[in-house]
Amino acid sequence: MSGGGVVILRLAVVPLLLWPLLLAPGAAAVWLNLPASGTKCVSEEIQPNVVVLANYAVASDGDDIARQTIAAKVTSPYGNTLHNQEHVSAGQFAFTTTEAGSYVACFWIDSGNSDVGLSVSLDWKIGIAAKDWDSVAKKDKIEGVELELTKLEAEVQAIHVNLLYLKSREALMREVSERTNARVALFSILSLGVCIIVSILQSWHLKSYFWKKKLI
Repeated sequence: MSGGGVVILRLAVVPLLLWPLLLAPGAAAVWLNLPASGTKCVSEEIQPNVVVLANYAVASDGDDIARQTIAAKVTSPYGNTLHNQEHVSAGQFAFTTTEAGSYVACFWIDSGNSDVGLSVSLDWKIGIAAKDWDSVAKKDKIEGVELELTKLEAEVQAIHVNLLYLKSREALMREVSERTNARVALFSILSLGVCIIVSILQSWHLKSYFWKKKLI
């Protein structure tokens, strides 16, 4: 990647009270202002078996598009490369997640003839937002209210799956926290025991020393 600092942005900052409404995977459209040198990244926390679809393009006028190009790289939580393109002005990536964690998409200017930054539009769709509902409507021959009800049913299912995922994550974190607390408690008890033993030995040594010197 290009030299310089790396800036990582979260795709969405959701107020706590709005979480129940936004638990289902959705879409996030963002604008990235790329510096002349350096990398800018976006990340999203995604659970396994979720479809991800994204389009990105350089926002420029006229012939600038042909001259200004960027590089894009998408990595999984374990560092696997899912998408890697260089010298492009627009692109798309799509994949189904296999790991739970933060998926990171990084962009940087690689045209080599730019002294100024660029703006890049990123349309990131996750889960049901990445589904082609027009194709679903044609395949199942549904439309209008029935199609909207189908979308709502899919959203409810996605919310339910996300709640189960969050519940499992919470249980795992609680288990780790309990193990850590138990280890800290054991270490504290051992430390206290060592301190008591050292104090007793010091007291016995001083008492023996004073007896030998006939000071007591």
